[in-house]
Amino acid sequence: MAILCRPAVAVPEHVVTLEETLDLARRIHADHPHLPLVLRLIRHTGVGKRHIIRPMAETLEHDGFEIRNRVYEEHAKQRVPEVVRQALANARLRTEDIDLIVYVSCTGFMMPSMTAWLINTMDFDPETRQLPIAQLGCAAGGAAINRSHDFCTAHPDKNALIVACEFCSLCYQPTDLDVGQLLSDGLFGDGIAAAVVRGDGGSGIRLERNGSHLVPGTEDWISYAVKATGFHFQLDKRVPGTMEQLAPVLSDLAESHGWDASALDFYIVHAGGPRLLDDLVTYLKVPPEVFRYSKSTLTEYGNIASALVLDALDRLFEHGEMTDSARGMIAGFGPGITAEMTVGTWQANGGVGSGGGGAD
Repeated sequence: MAILCRPAVAVPEHVVTLEETLDLARRIHADHPHLPLVLRLIRHTGVGKRHIIRPMAETLEHDGFEIRNRVYEEHAKQRVPEVVRQALANARLRTEDIDLIVYVSCTGFMMPSMTAWLINTMDFDPETRQLPIAQLGCAAGGAAINRSHDFCTAHPDKNALIVACEFCSLCYQPTDLDVGQLLSDGLFGDGIAAAVVRGDGGSGIRLERNGSHLVPGTEDWISYAVKATGFHFQLDKRVPGTMEQLAPVLSDLAESHGWDASALDFYIVHAGGPRLLDDLVTYLKVPPEVFRYSKSTLTEYGNIASALVLDALDRLFEHGEMTDSARGMIAGFGPGITAEMTVGTWQANGGVGSGGGGAD
């Protein structure tokens, strides 16, 4: 049975606090007719600070899509390998034990993908399969877990590596002045995360059932407009009401597994902001503290897109409160509007299997 091992996470060194974000908004958009609303919305995100790959002065300067994409590639190549090494160590595996790399990112573009660069640079086997995912946004973290689960279910003796690399600060667009865009300027941060799904052996979350769901007629609610200046994030005002439609989908997945979605032991959810998590509390009939790890990521790092699910999961591992057979759910929501969900059981000691030649 596929085991999702402990993730590794890294955030850049440049920090932007909530107060700095509010001061910037007041200075840059002093004449904006909806500035009081924007400031109030940014405060309500619950984001206390964010980390970005470049100093704020450089981030605010739009030096063109070509240069921004070059910055994305340079920083990805600089920062991803160490996170990958830590994820492999967490799973007690080596590069030669990995059979699939799933690389997810929606904030930069490379072809060949980062997967090819990683295989060449970090001595993965040339036969390693590649699965880059670029257009699922915040849902991609959940999708990467699910596709790795599918792969390891089909090939129980093999292992998958997930890498999420998001530099959201490279998508800042100084000419986008609608309320949704200005809100996103105070919400998103940069981060990298990686995790291994072992086909056999290891410890972590035993992945048992996954599912996907697309909410019909919502494909323009979360989207990019791709222009000469790069990716322009677009957020529809109806997005905050999405959980009313998606909570039943989570319940259905749990029920199909014989579980009650309101009575699980852990919940790792990327819902984009605290309002959506609060709505899930209502619709799933669970206490607010079940989403404490997801909210901690938002508070300390902001919305780091596809990497958020893995960071919240790492916080669950770090806290060390789970016992064998604890049941839980992982879910990510993003453009589409798409939900990627899985349920699984905590396995503290998976033991040694045929899934790799690591140091178990």
